[in-house]
Amino acid sequence: MRAFGACDSGSNPDGATFKILKMVVMMAMMTESKDVEDKEEILIHTCCAPCLTIPFLRLSKRFHIVSYFYNPNIHPYTEYKTRLEALKKFAHLKKFTLIFENFDYEYTKKFISNQLMHDEKGKKERCLFCYQDRIKKTVDYALNNGYKTFTTSLLTSPYQYHDEIREICESYANNSGLDFVYEDFRSDYKKSIELCKEYEIYRQKYCGCVFSEFERYLKIKD
Repeated sequence: MRAFGACDSGSNPDGATFKILKMVVMMAMMTESKDVEDKEEILIHTCCAPCLTIPFLRLSKRFHIVSYFYNPNIHPYTEYKTRLEALKKFAHLKKFTLIFENFDYEYTKKFISNQLMHDEKGKKERCLFCYQDRIKKTVDYALNNGYKTFTTSLLTSPYQYHDEIREICESYANNSGLDFVYEDFRSDYKKSIELCKEYEIYRQKYCGCVFSEFERYLKIKD
């Protein structure tokens, strides 16, 4: 799947059509505050609304938050829609920009096939492939749309391979010239649960992919 710019529509090399949808929620007082105007934008790869709660809480003090929802790993499609709707709700509530793509069925099939291939080497290899794909797409979007700074909400969950996510982001930052903002959000993971209850935001019970769903409900250990 190719990198793309801030166009309304286009196609990947395989002919699958995609559209970039941008939902901008403005605060009435935003343009009246010089301090707010002077904030730099940060593009946050967002895996889900619950994991964004803490990055938003911490980083909105320094940055304009732009959430980028790109997660072809999420299975099934109904779960994908539910998580996206939860993120839209959070964006409306906290008044930040949300960017997301239409669901790409053809690419998702290829993504799952690649996951399966990596899963043969173990769960960790499957997860690293998933991180790589999503962070690369985020960096590509940032480069093509004028963002200079990025991070990911994947750094919130204590159930992810945190150090590896950091290394992947740092590698892409070094190769692209972008600034990667690293914070260990895991210390506030319990607070994210409380915030989801407070905001009445849907909170999923498994990471996202079909394999993680099996592992969660069949209680499969790596």
